[in-house]
Amino acid sequence: MTEILVNIEDQNGIRIITMNRPDKLNALNTALTQQLLTAFEGLAAVPSVRAAIIRGEGRGFCAGADLSEFKDLTTDQSDRVFERAELTCRLQSVASRLHIPVVAAIHGATVGGGAGIALGCDMVVASRGLKFGYPETKHGIVPALVMTGLQRALGRKAAFEMISLGRLIDADEANELGLVNRIVDGDPLPMAMEIAKAWAEINPQAMASTKQLFYRVGELPFEAAMAVGRDTNALMRSFRTENS
Repeated sequence: MTEILVNIEDQNGIRIITMNRPDKLNALNTALTQQLLTAFEGLAAVPSVRAAIIRGEGRGFCAGADLSEFKDLTTDQSDRVFERAELTCRLQSVASRLHIPVVAAIHGATVGGGAGIALGCDMVVASRGLKFGYPETKHGIVPALVMTGLQRALGRKAAFEMISLGRLIDADEANELGLVNRIVDGDPLPMAMEIAKAWAEINPQAMASTKQLFYRVGELPFEAAMAVGRDTNALMRSFRTENS
């Protein structure tokens, strides 16, 4: 019987997704990674959910990849190695592709792939006592799949410092760098709920279009981005007229 490593709770249009592997600081083994991805992808089939929160049970949000699995992911098992990399890649990018906004409520250890999950969300609430960073190089590992999101969130120089030195930062420094939106004392979930409740009150079509446009313009040259914005502006105006 498959162990349940992700808990799901719905509250007034908000889905709370909780990593539940506290004895391992929610380290991402294959099972947890797959269950998390399934939980995120399943949001598309639940129109009543208008916002989501991702959090971790126990002393930390997520300690990154479960290194104990690496001994079984060797060069003579190339298919398994690629499948695991593909699974991680999909998890790191899934939140930004959803039609609803997602806020990460992070605390304690939030490192490696765990930090990547947090930065992949639309907003982040951090608790003081946070230990955030990318220590992969200290373990002889390349921080390959977290590199894209970090560089886009932080810029080249600061991002290279983090991934090359493997230094962990606290909540205040993460806030100064623009990696988190809010800092709280204690449990970050209540503040994350406040944000999610505000999102849930917004017209879902307007929110979905806003989020889609936000990430799309970030990847386009200026003129192309403005043209996409113009088209979306016209579309939303006609939508409001038809439904006023």
